[in-house]
Amino acid sequence: MTTMTDELNLPDAPPIPGLRFRRLRDVDDYAALAQLITAGSLADDLDFIPDPQSLQVEMEHEADFDPHRDLLLAEVDGRLIAYGKAGRTVRDGLAVYMAGGTTHPDWRRRGLGRAILRATEDHLRDRATAFEDPEGRVLGAWIGEKESGAGALLAGEGYTPVRYYFSMIRQELQEIPDAPLPDGIEIRPVEPDQHRAILDAENEAFRDHWGHREMTEEDFEGLFKLPDLDTSLWSVAWDGDEVAGSVQTFIWKAENEALGEKRGWLERISVRRPWRRRGLAKAIIADALRRLRAAGMEVAMLGVDADNPTGALQLYEALGFQTKDRGIAYRKAWQPGGRLV
Repeated sequence: MTTMTDELNLPDAPPIPGLRFRRLRDVDDYAALAQLITAGSLADDLDFIPDPQSLQVEMEHEADFDPHRDLLLAEVDGRLIAYGKAGRTVRDGLAVYMAGGTTHPDWRRRGLGRAILRATEDHLRDRATAFEDPEGRVLGAWIGEKESGAGALLAGEGYTPVRYYFSMIRQELQEIPDAPLPDGIEIRPVEPDQHRAILDAENEAFRDHWGHREMTEEDFEGLFKLPDLDTSLWSVAWDGDEVAGSVQTFIWKAENEALGEKRGWLERISVRRPWRRRGLAKAIIADALRRLRAAGMEVAMLGVDADNPTGALQLYEALGFQTKDRGIAYRKAWQPGGRLV
């Protein structure tokens, strides 16, 4: 998997006429990749419908990841039918080498996913030679619980679930509870010169969560290049010149169009330690919901760690959110050298 030639050979590739494997070539591939992911998400009832521009921004601003090197594309007669993604992230000091991807629903159950997963693992092992990883390595994957085929594949290849996440939905935005800010706290419009302080505060707030990943410069740059970014939707609470907590709210236009929805996402809900247990989280979430309502949205969604140490799940339920789906984080022991089995 170290070759950078246009066409790649996979030892476990199924005998599908016209099947070819290659790396990402140029910007035009993102449109086909977004279509493929959308087809998979619709088939599996997942809440992720990317547009090509956002997908490109996210992949080109991911730390330790090069889409031209670390994406594996599978085609039949020039049509993209599957892909694999090899990423690396450090969580709580542990280097997690992530295998991801999907197969178009029309081409599933032919051994394609298994071939791509194994090739991705080989590629991840090659990539690991560039890092020392003093606190250890592990293979990882993340899927939605409704992706039953992917779950069976991961289990068969030695992956085990280690953590669960919920996507939660609030079905209406008319009855939003009154949740006053704590004394001395105010929500202010987001200004460009505050971006770094807001994200630094968020990064600090998440350090005591399981699997925390330190924010990188790539994260910062990529976030503010997203085409759907609208910081007027964000709810950022200040205590003097200190960021106490924030909600980064997004309206993903392509997703809403594909699903026929009017919904927004409350992302990266965070409150820093000195301001917890004072009702601040409830206040900024209620403010975020009102902003979505003012923007014409009818539904709100968010994601949460099922074992969040701050009691976030109970707070979201008290604010009218209900569990919609469950996501699963998998891990697999790292075996250096040779094929991972």
